[in-house]
Amino acid sequence: MSGFDWSGLMRLGMRGLGLRPHEFWALTPAELTLMLGRDGAAGPLDRARLEDLARAFPDTPADTGEMTDGGH
Repeated sequence: MSGFDWSGLMRLGMRGLGLRPHEFWALTPAELTLMLGRDGAAGPLDRARLEDLARAFPDTPADTGEMTDGGH
């Protein structure tokens, strides 16, 4: 499950904003958020939130215990 309330978002976009389905699905999450008047509702990204995101989405794969440098 993605964590998004897709039926609720679709209802807001299509019924609330009058978007057609193809218009709704063409929007980015940032565009939809702005159109719903919720721009910046979460506040600025602080250090703690950045660290949470870095843990959730690391730049490198998790260590599997395999050697990747040819054994040296």
